[in-house]
This record gives sequence, C-alpha cells and structure tokens, in this order.
Amino acid sequence: MHVLIIDDEQPARDLVIKYVEEIEGIEVTQASNGFEGLKQINSTTYDVVLLDIQMPKLSGFEMLELIDNPPPVIFCTAYDEFAIKAFEQNAIDYLLKPFSKQRLLDAIAKVSTQPERVEVVEAASVARQEPLERIVVKNAKSIDIIPVAEIQYLQSQDDYVEIHSNGKKYLKQQRLKYYESALNDKLFVRVHRQYILNISCIKKLDKFGKESFIAQLKDGSSISISASGYARLKQVLGM
Repeated sequence: MHVLIIDDEQPARDLVIKYVEEIEGIEVTQASNGFEGLKQINSTTYDVVLLDIQMPKLSGFEMLELIDNPPPVIFCTAYDEFAIKAFEQNAIDYLLKPFSKQRLLDAIAKVSTQPERVEVVEAASVARQEPLERIVVKNAKSIDIIPVAEIQYLQSQDDYVEIHSNGKKYLKQQRLKYYESALNDKLFVRVHRQYILNISCIKKLDKFGKESFIAQLKDGSSISISASGYARLKQVLGM
C-alpha cells in the first residue's frame, strides 16, 4: 500500500508514520504543504492520502480542487467544522487530532474493505461552512489563488463562474449558486440571477427602469440589479 501524508507539521507526520509502521508492505511518502502534495499526486499513484485541511498557501480542500481524479482521502485535522465538506469530497474517513493508532488503522482498512466512498445526504450538501477566504483557479498555465476580499463581483457563465478581481477575469468551473452560500453573506449579495456583488465595491446605485437598478462600482464597471436583488441588497446595507 502506497500512502501519502500531507501535513504542514513535521511532528504530525512523524506520528502517523509511527502508527502505520506495523502495516505489512506499506510505503509512506511525505509532503509538507498542498503544493508539494499536488506534485506528488500528479506524478505517482497512491492508494490513500492522509490529508490535513488547514495549511498555509493551499488548504487540503483547495488542493483537491486541482486534481481531476483524486485518490482515496482520509482527512486528518484538528477542526471538526469541516466534516460535512470533507464527505462532500467523498472522503473515506475524517479523523480529529489527536487520534489513536487504532482509529487510524481502522480508517486505512476502509480503503480496501469499502471501495465505494461515503455518500452524503442531500441536506448536508447545503449546510453552511465557514465562509470562503480564497478561491483557487487552475488553468493550463498557472494556479491562481484569489483572496475573496479582492473580488469585485462574480458572474454566471452557464456551468462556470467568471470572477472579477483587481481588473482581471478568472473562469472557474462552478455554479453561481454555490458561491451564494459559500461566500460571506454580509459582504457578498446575489443582486441578479447572473451576479453576486461585493457590496464594499459599490460607488453608487442608479435607478434603471421601474423596478431595477444599476450598481456603479469603484473600478468603473457597472452591474445590473434586479428587483429581488435590490431587496436583498437593502437588507444587508440596512437601507
């Protein structure tokens, strides 16, 4: 069994290695961050990845977004609030640090005994997690990490979302509905069926037609606001 451990803390990696030493025929590879782990997965086939979530530069979830066909994953983290999202990623198991050796060995055993990964009920898929702090976009030439605070607005493009940030556009394969629930709803408002707007970027609102408005943004761009979007906007702005 070929196991990849991705964790930014060396003591955590050392403990896992100690725990799995008794498994016959196991081969362990280490990575100290998400970028290093991504390179390992793209170059080598692994039977299971033991993955931390909270890591600098690239989180465990962000790393998985960049892999077309990720190997089986067991999340190993000190934070229990990411459990639902972890199983949405088809995790084999979710271990809370500090976990026992037996708990880890039981989780690894699931890789061979339960090839069908855990499915999450539909209700769990809409449960709120902590608001996104950054969005990772992969293209043929680069991996862009976009701080959410620097996003002016997001625009629906069918099965993609066009992200506008600092005068640049990024295309992400995701539905706008996802970001409506994943972003901080005190800062980002769905103002139109095509747009989610960062309210801190609004310069002024101009009346347009009978029940709609146009938001003039500080960077000079403009966004259409529907009647229902204006109602949501007023609520957030306290108008």
